[in-house]
Amino acid sequence: MCPYLTFESSISGETPPPPPRAFFGRDELIERIVGLAGNLTPIALIGAGGIGKTSIALTVLHDNRIKQRFGDNRRFIRCDQFSPLPAHFLRRLSKVIGAGIENPEDLTPLRPLLSSKEMIIILDNAESILDPQGTGSQEIYAVVEELSQFSNICLCLTSRISTIPPHCDILDIPTLSVAAGHDTFYRICKHGEQSNLVDNILEQLDFHPLSITLLATVAQYNRWDANRLSREWERRRTGMLHTQHNKSLAATIELSLASPTFQELGPNARGLLGVIAFLPQGVKEDNFEWLFPTISDGINILDTFCILSLTYRSDGYITMLAPLRDHLRPKNPLSSPLLCMAKESYFARLSVDLHPDNPGFREAQWITSEDGNVEHLLDVFTTIDANSAGVWDACAGFTRHLSWHKGRLVVLKPKIKGLPDDHRSKPKCLFELSRLFGSIGNHTECRKLLAHALKLQKERGDGRQIARTLGRLSDANRESGFHNKGVQQAKEGLEIFKQLGDTVGQAKCLHSLARVLYVTKQLDAAEEAVSCAIGLLPEKGEEFLTCRCHRILGDIYGSKGDREKATNHFGVALGIASSFNWHDELFSIHFRSARLSLSQNRFDDAQAHIESAKSYVVDDVYNLGCAALLQAYSWYLQHRIEEARSEALRAVDTFKKLGSPKGMETCITLLQCVGGETNSPVFSDESDDSGEPPERCHMS
Repeated sequence: MCPYLTFESSISGETPPPPPRAFFGRDELIERIVGLAGNLTPIALIGAGGIGKTSIALTVLHDNRIKQRFGDNRRFIRCDQFSPLPAHFLRRLSKVIGAGIENPEDLTPLRPLLSSKEMIIILDNAESILDPQGTGSQEIYAVVEELSQFSNICLCLTSRISTIPPHCDILDIPTLSVAAGHDTFYRICKHGEQSNLVDNILEQLDFHPLSITLLATVAQYNRWDANRLSREWERRRTGMLHTQHNKSLAATIELSLASPTFQELGPNARGLLGVIAFLPQGVKEDNFEWLFPTISDGINILDTFCILSLTYRSDGYITMLAPLRDHLRPKNPLSSPLLCMAKESYFARLSVDLHPDNPGFREAQWITSEDGNVEHLLDVFTTIDANSAGVWDACAGFTRHLSWHKGRLVVLKPKIKGLPDDHRSKPKCLFELSRLFGSIGNHTECRKLLAHALKLQKERGDGRQIARTLGRLSDANRESGFHNKGVQQAKEGLEIFKQLGDTVGQAKCLHSLARVLYVTKQLDAAEEAVSCAIGLLPEKGEEFLTCRCHRILGDIYGSKGDREKATNHFGVALGIASSFNWHDELFSIHFRSARLSLSQNRFDDAQAHIESAKSYVVDDVYNLGCAALLQAYSWYLQHRIEEARSEALRAVDTFKKLGSPKGMETCITLLQCVGGETNSPVFSDESDDSGEPPERCHMS
């Protein structure tokens, strides 16, 4: 009988390493793995470097239930400690399981021992031997696959790559919970008291286990308190995650980049990782081709990044953990050709002249999902490339896109206001920024920005821009209650457009004039102005303004008590808006129709229009607040006080987040009514209350 067929051996194999001491927040995961191991199911723990795969595997290996089930037949192999060749792997496997065979050429001499008893074998850092581009990986993969098929063996792999035998149950390892990250840090760093400053850093690290361990170790070594740790973090970021024993986050990340599969991706791979790291949202897969038009195999590269656990997919984006992001992002964005390519691709899309009547308007809704990336690009490049006119043109385009499709606050306001007055882009940026503030109902800031833009335009003698700005100022002053100024500015803009022979410009100013006359209850004058506007508009090409003119006529006739005419004009506006699928207009028309019905106590009709209005709220947070406030008013009129209070409070929260003082004011008035503190009417159809949809700035 051959020696290797003797099962009893004087060699007992190797004892696994001890379990980790600082280990928190993985209880459910451990339970699941122990359950799978109990059924001898092969398992693969997949995740980025430093995510805690090894700690989880060792914790399982020392679990009392695993000890009871497998006894001394619990084996652990560090696959990154030998050359990734079949002979080296087989030699290591033989030694660990105690087979006593020096240099097995294949699995044949080990099979009798492997099949003789139940055992659990951990192959840690298995990416070192299973990398598809590695030397000898195909032969090693075949051995590992056979190991996974033994009915008496639970094979458990930890790996950064997802190229593993098909029989394995794959568990993607997540980051730590907030509580577990907190516990891990203070288990290691016992110096100083607990602080929110530390919690803030842990959050910025995405609760990545290795990063937290290194951070705590560095803080403990240096005896830093929370204030000092926070200062060092702000100065050095993840560069400080390097202990005195030469353990570092950078080394862990670079180890992944040294893999044969990553190296096989070619010269674009590192640069593309840098772009993903730079962009807060990562790269949207559907947009890869237009972001990087010169990279033909980009989708395959992205797939490989995910296979290597360098990135992960989230809601259609390829993104990465914060510590990897901090390490891999370009230190000098201008030095990254691929980042500059992505920037130019974004900026080219921002140059589209948006107007609902023009082609490309609907396509511009891409901004609602990628505004975070664009804003970050602009925030960085307006600082490091401040003299570039293209950057500021893109800045103006970005705020214009947001004002149409996703009204919200931006970080760019101080930079725009801080531009020198003689900068060629400043009037345009101020004007577009004013539109954005108007779209969220902050008309005070809108007026200030427009006044500054108007001053600069007058200095430059730009008649058409002056007229546009006067029209917008008229709208902003109307919204702010400065009605006389609104009338004056609309008329001034009208005269300039007359001198220029611009009939569409005249129609826009007449529309603005009609709005302010309507608010001041000069209904006949308002009707005349908007009727003149309709007469100046062409049958084709200005449907958006035509729609709005009919909408204001609906308001006017509603205030006159002529419900039939009001409903007819709202119907015309609804037909136009429906044909173009303008969500904001459809929302606004249903909103006004609901308000008209409420004024006549037609509550069922009003509720139907409110529900229709809500269905057209996509990404516009301000409109959500308006809908909540109108719903609250409807419940108030029906004496459903608790429902009214609940909706009003929801609206308050929305307007507060947006910084919309007028919306807040109307909410407070309604809440006072609900509380019985006042009987002041709200949402009268004869007023232009806030809490109604903002006018998307139509002075194109």
